[in-house]
This record gives sequence, C-alpha cells and structure tokens, in this order.
Amino acid sequence: MADLTSLHYTAEHEWIALDGDVATIGITDYAADQLGDVVFVDLPAVGSTVTAGQVCGEIESTKSVGELYAPVDGEVVEINDDVVADPSRVNSDAFGDGWLIKLRVADVPVDGMLDRDGYLALTGGEA
Repeated sequence: MADLTSLHYTAEHEWIALDGDVATIGITDYAADQLGDVVFVDLPAVGSTVTAGQVCGEIESTKSVGELYAPVDGEVVEINDDVVADPSRVNSDAFGDGWLIKLRVADVPVDGMLDRDGYLALTGGEA
C-alpha cells in the first residue's frame, strides 16, 4: 500500500502517485466501497492519450456502472492487466494492487488536487 499522505486526490475519488513523469492512478477505497463489488474494468489502451476531466474508462460493480475520469493529461504507458483479469483487486487493495493506469505526464496541476486531509474532509473522514 502506498503512503496515503504522499498521494494527490481528486473530487472524483481518484488517487495519483507521482514517480518522475509517470503518474499511477487508481480509485480510492472510499469509491470502491461506494461502488460495491467491482466486476468489470475497462481501461484505455496503452499508447493512447487521455485528457484531464474526460472519461477514459469504466468500472462496473454489482451496484452500478461508473466512469473513470482522467485526472490529468497524459499518454497511457501501462494498464493494470491484473485488475482487468480480476476486478475484485480494486475492492481488496485500492491503493496497491488495485491501481488502474499509469500515464506519462508533462505536468500535473497539483493546485487543483486534494491532499489527504482535504480528501478526508470531502468524504466525511472516510477513505
């Protein structure tokens, strides 16, 4: 599991971990809990580009179908094939093995993102 205080968060319940120019992206355990049992994940193709705020994938659970929004602009350099094969990883380890995509980014506008305390305030202390 990642150091949750080192991550950036969005109001759409995504987390972002930066390592150089690569951003690893997933949904928070709060979002995974709200979705229920995740049964299907559709992710963008490696080599495609995504635009911040635009839909780039889909997460289907036993309760609903949710869209995955790109939190930043970037090129998809890796998808988590393990999550595609076993979507329950999103529920069991949202901040670890349940990551979704890795993007090569030129810049991450962290000004518009939440830190851990801001995210906890958004969710009423749950995350």
